[in-house]
Order: sequence, then structure tokens, then C-alpha cells
Amino acid sequence: MLWFTSRATGLVSLLLITATVVLGASHSGRVASTGWPRFTLHAVHRNLSLLTLAFLVVHIATAIVDPYAKIAWLDAVVPFTSVYHPFVLGLGAVAFDLLLAVLVTSMLRGRIPLGLWRGVHVASYAMFPVVVWHGLGIGGGDSTLWWVIALTVACCVAVVGAAARRVLTRHPDAVARRAVGSVR
Repeated sequence: MLWFTSRATGLVSLLLITATVVLGASHSGRVASTGWPRFTLHAVHRNLSLLTLAFLVVHIATAIVDPYAKIAWLDAVVPFTSVYHPFVLGLGAVAFDLLLAVLVTSMLRGRIPLGLWRGVHVASYAMFPVVVWHGLGIGGGDSTLWWVIALTVACCVAVVGAAARRVLTRHPDAVARRAVGSVR
């Protein structure tokens, strides 16, 4: 049962991380509509991040409690120290640490420099391929199932599309602020 729970929560976490990254890219790109104003996107993004963390905690806890892999609690946060698939499990620890950094800096956003918060958030884009590599590398036979591959590809397409849209879209507000900043 622990093995199934760990696998299932890992896949759900992939879906939640995908949704969080897509919403974060949309929010920072100032995507909004009358049905989804920016404050709503922000709230959903924040709550999805917390839900992702909850599923990741269950994913990690069940993997640790399951006696098969002999994963220690420290292996979940200290990368590349596990005796069980040290590199791929270490990638999961790196992604988890980065998610924790994003959550902590978000909670402290009003008390830390905006550049630090933004830097950690931009670094979180690197978390996504690390998560995918972790999932496919440690997934055993599950990672070769057609529907797991299709799900992973769909998540990758969604994140790449959202990130590309974010990079390529210029909001008039940001263009105006840059113009004023360059005049000074």
C-alpha cells in the first residue's frame, strides 16, 4: 500500500507542480480576464503551491516509511546522500528544497528584497525538469507505462508553453515602466 501511495502522490504532485508553474507564469505575465482577475490567479497559484507541498509530504513520507528502498528522512532534504538511487533521489531532494525556498521566500516577500524573491521564483523554473527527471528516473516500471509517459509529456508541453508565452509576452504596463525607467 505504501508503494502505491508513494507512486500515486508522486504523479499527482507532478500535475500540481505543472498547474502551479503554469499559473505562476500566467500571473507574472499579467494574464487576466473578467472571470479570472489577477488576484484570483494569485490566490489559486498560492493555494496550489500549498496543496503541492501537502502531496509531496505524503509522497516523501510514504517512500521513507516503505521498508523496500530504505530511504532516510535526511535523504529527502540533503541531496545525493541516499543509498537507494542516490542521483535520481537526490534530484527529488533538490526539487523539494527549491520548493521550500520558494514557499519560505513567498511567506517573507514583504520582508526581503524583491530581487531575492524574484530570483528564487525564477530559479523555480529549473525545478520542473529536475522533477521530471526524478520521476522518470526513479519510477521503475511505472515510468515506462504509456499513460505515465503521455502525462509527463503533456505536463512538459504545458510548462514550456506557459514559460514561452511568459517570455514572449510584453504587457503594456511593463513596457511603460521600462520606458520611464530608461528616461531617468
